Amino acid sequence: MLPAPGVFHFPWEISSGAIQEGTTVRTFGRLRHYQPADSRATLSSHYAATQHQVVVHTGFVEPFHPILEAQYVVLGELEITEGDGLMVRARVLNCVDGVDLAILQSAINEQRRYFRDRGGNDIQQPPP
Repeated sequence: MLPAPGVFHFPWEISSGAIQEGTTVRTFGRLRHYQPADSRATLSSHYAATQHQVVVHTGFVEPFHPILEAQYVVLGELEITEGDGLMVRARVLNCVDGVDLAILQSAINEQRRYFRDRGGNDIQQPPP
């Protein structure tokens, strides 16, 4: 059986803990740290004058050749870990450096509006 399609969630929604463990998510952020020995990367994003971080387990996407400070989009499942809290176990991790984040955020909001207007019962919705 295939995993559920990932719904875009903003990094600040994930770091707030409002999304349940096991949920398939897509998110984005700037690659700040990569620890190859631990198969762990940290993505960060600013929102409302606060920096939000998302820890990403990269074991399924290695070998991974990181570009620090570049923008990445990740698709994976949320897990709760002892040290990091919520972590995304990446199935896909793509460098999208140069993407216009304002347009990406606008597109995510427009997609949410579309699914909400359509009824959206067949796809998981992010928290309001």
